[in-house]
Amino acid sequence: MAKLARIDAMVPAQCNPAEGILLDLHGAEGFNAPSQTFYHNAKRATDLVLTALLLIVLAPLLAITAVAVKLDSPGPILFSQERIGTRRVRRDGMTRWRLEPFKFFKFRSMIADADSGVHERHIAAMANRPAKSGPSDTGPIKLERDPRITRVGRYLRLTSIDELPQLINVLRGEMSLVGPRPVPLYEFARYRPEHMRRFTVLPGISGLWQVRGRCALSFWEMVSCDLEYADKQSFWTDLKIMVRTIPALVSTRGAG
Repeated sequence: MAKLARIDAMVPAQCNPAEGILLDLHGAEGFNAPSQTFYHNAKRATDLVLTALLLIVLAPLLAITAVAVKLDSPGPILFSQERIGTRRVRRDGMTRWRLEPFKFFKFRSMIADADSGVHERHIAAMANRPAKSGPSDTGPIKLERDPRITRVGRYLRLTSIDELPQLINVLRGEMSLVGPRPVPLYEFARYRPEHMRRFTVLPGISGLWQVRGRCALSFWEMVSCDLEYADKQSFWTDLKIMVRTIPALVSTRGAG
């Protein structure tokens, strides 16, 4: 049986997303309006069409990348990890968002069986540095000079090619082309109750965080971008992010 919890009363550290927690948005202004329902349905249709086209166009690149990863170091071609996702559901005549885990895919950019505790401790250190006035300059979200990254993996991360397998997640309805990035459970536990509205939207491959600086931004700056997107999500916002994603990738600013 799914739990019901109001966003402003929810304490992430005490919640287990695997239990199907519902974020109760009853009374959220405009959330159940027909225009919002149309937006989410149309966004899903757009995701399906664009993702299918991208998979066709990028098929040669995907194949070459798979071979490069396999030849570079022993281990699987794809890396998968449980991330926290969210789905829109109808309950008691209202639309709510249900937290649920899903298997997230990337091209493997690290040595096989890399210690995930390294990143977990890094996230904990970043999240434990308080924001003095809004987003704080607490250091980049990604580890610098991470020894776990392979030679090919370093290039894949620089160009964000390692993210392309997430197109599979988009087809499966677990992600969108645009939205906040999906987070692992140990990062979810660091979020505060006031941050829960970032989960009132499907996680995405690209978003405000990526086009504004990617890994160069601090943990709380990233969270601030996610909250802003959740508040302003619209076709126009999505279009602007898609357009800005290409120059952000070409410049490689903040990549890591």
